[in-house]
Amino acid sequence: SGAGKAIAVLTSGGDAQGMNAAVRAVVRMGLYVGAKVYFIHEGYQGMVDGGENIEEATWESVSSMLQVGGTVIGSARCKEFRTHEGRLKAAHNLVQHGITNLCVIGGDGSLTGANLFREEWSGLLTELVEQGLIEADAVQKYSALHIVGMVGSIDNDFCGTDMTIGADSALHRIIEIIDAIMTTAQSHQRTFVLEVMGRHCGYLALVSALASGADWLFIPEAPPHEGWEDLMCSRLESSRIKGSRLNIIIMAEGAIDINGKPISSTYVKDLVVKRLGYDTRVTVLGHVQRGGTPSAFDRILSTKLGVEAVIALMEASPDTPACAIGLSGNHAVRLPLMECVEMTKLVQKAMNEKRFDEAVKLRGGSFENNWNIYKLLAFQKPAQIKSNFSLAILNVGAPAAGMNAAVRSAARIALAQGHKVYAVHDGFQGLAFGQIFEMEWLSVAGWTGQGGSLLGTKRTLPNKHMGKIVENIAKYSISALLVIGGFEAYAGVLQLFEARGHYDELCIPMCVIPATISNNVPGTDFSLGADTAVNAAMEGCDKIKQSASGTKRRVFVVETMGGYCGYLATCTGIAVGADAAYIFEDPFNIHDLKTNVEHLAEKMKKDIQRGLILRNENAHANYTTDFIHRLYSAEGKGIFDCRVNILGHLQQGGAPSPFDRNYGTKLGVRAIQWLSERLTENFRQGRVFANSPDTACVLGLSRKVIKFSPVTELKEVTDFEHRMPKVQWWFNLRPMLKMLAKYQTSFTEYVPGEIEHVTRRSISIDAGF
Repeated sequence: SGAGKAIAVLTSGGDAQGMNAAVRAVVRMGLYVGAKVYFIHEGYQGMVDGGENIEEATWESVSSMLQVGGTVIGSARCKEFRTHEGRLKAAHNLVQHGITNLCVIGGDGSLTGANLFREEWSGLLTELVEQGLIEADAVQKYSALHIVGMVGSIDNDFCGTDMTIGADSALHRIIEIIDAIMTTAQSHQRTFVLEVMGRHCGYLALVSALASGADWLFIPEAPPHEGWEDLMCSRLESSRIKGSRLNIIIMAEGAIDINGKPISSTYVKDLVVKRLGYDTRVTVLGHVQRGGTPSAFDRILSTKLGVEAVIALMEASPDTPACAIGLSGNHAVRLPLMECVEMTKLVQKAMNEKRFDEAVKLRGGSFENNWNIYKLLAFQKPAQIKSNFSLAILNVGAPAAGMNAAVRSAARIALAQGHKVYAVHDGFQGLAFGQIFEMEWLSVAGWTGQGGSLLGTKRTLPNKHMGKIVENIAKYSISALLVIGGFEAYAGVLQLFEARGHYDELCIPMCVIPATISNNVPGTDFSLGADTAVNAAMEGCDKIKQSASGTKRRVFVVETMGGYCGYLATCTGIAVGADAAYIFEDPFNIHDLKTNVEHLAEKMKKDIQRGLILRNENAHANYTTDFIHRLYSAEGKGIFDCRVNILGHLQQGGAPSPFDRNYGTKLGVRAIQWLSERLTENFRQGRVFANSPDTACVLGLSRKVIKFSPVTELKEVTDFEHRMPKVQWWFNLRPMLKMLAKYQTSFTEYVPGEIEHVTRRSISIDAGF
């Protein structure tokens, strides 16, 4: 319970998209547990100045913040707070409002300042008593200041958390611009030098280079070696000779050479013009990257972290050290604040001492893996030896964004390893009817940013054409299969595995990369395409909310896709602040529907005169979208009117999000590495013979770890009737959705975050992004 407690929330340092979602979550969760919550406007400056800068928050005061970029409560750099006198004023202002719980959203400097303030707190109160500014009993009453931090930084430069608030949205801005620039570069055969933010951290540059297939990359953690000018120019030239019409060079603003001397974007441009004579332009992205609406990932991340921050403050005792709330394998965790800060400082120290390999490692396993994969895929490396193995790659099921990125990286890695690579058009049907074509390095140029499935995809399962599939596997001497798709891809490979007893030709390694907007494939937390789909649904709902706000007293019932799986409806619901999200996995009855109608009728009496209800397409056999619309219309008559929107296939289309491009690229690489290992292990007497269960697997992400799960073992955890896993990690997000929509729900359903220590070992795990 938060009764009798007061929490203040402030944003400090550079702004980042998603900060408002975090503020909203802190305010609503604080009020939900019964505490008083205050905004501190203009960061630490507002805390020092006091007065109107410290304002009590209400439930309604955060109602339209979720989709707004930047920070609504303002942020400022404050020199005064760095002085003892400034912190004394701040302590006086907090005590006057009875605030002893502080939630700080900012970078490592802001969080370090908060920790110093916490350590000085009791001394500051004693000084205030001596100066006669507060009563003596206040020292006892407000004896401890509890601090919880959340990291808002587009650079993703804070050790201990997989992602910081704002990084994903900044990547969205960068990728939108790269996609736009590529079309004009292609038209005029130009070279573009793109400068992105990142004075000390190359994360944005690295991920955008990986997600766009850039020709060359400069990041401060890994400066180019002596003589890089010659190498870069020859690389650009060779790509033009092979038929490319454009070159993209991406630079972090803090790019340096091996001696620590800055490399400017104009220097790189002049070099390309002088040496190669190419028409070259520089685009500096600047503050565009900080602006705009937050992505779905950032909204959900900020909401999770904000809710967890309040719980951490409620549970804190005077001895609890200051903690930062971070993300670890998709779960909110509590990290000892100063452990994170010390580890973050080690990266800069390593760079200052020119220990660049060490700096890349200290950035974390995900950063290091991204860097290594970028180097693998950036340019064509001729295979050292031909392997005599042939791989076939196919897409199965419905199209999903990110499929093409996975095909591109898989094909290129396989070619670099000396394998022959076949593309199969139209899934298992194409494999049966011989729609099989050999792929080259340039066959997949520019595929990363393309939505849908360029290979073409069908839902047909192999049992329908098993004989013909086996014939073509023999005809083309296919020694391994990579199947990229949704539930049908899993079910299809399971059928092929079970047919091994009848056909020796099927005793080959097979791997499934889950790719579906429904996120319903067993063996993985995330499927390719789900992130893009949640963003598409969220953008649609943002516009619908705007329409509802304009007309007043209107409720929209929005239907999402997803089959029987409620992932899309639940995540979109959190990202847009829906009043309810009906899904198949969370059974509901007429009584629940009636409660929701009454809840909305009550809401209409206040300032927020709009409502948004999400329903998964197969949430209930009888309570259809039309039924819910009619029920709400009848019961809400005279209080609100009701409209229906079916989002449909717009959730499937569009360019892939940065996450799906990057995740697809990494899964493609990992799948081929695994298939190559299985091919070598199972090569006997001149042929591949792989018949053990661990040679037909689903490649998935579980928490932080990439793992291969045999398709036959996943049968036990799969609900085949409803085409989804029996247990799904995201179901734990449901209580949060209800609490932030002001429903009285059992608090015991909420799973609080664990404490995780930040060590070199803990940061070395690749977080999948």
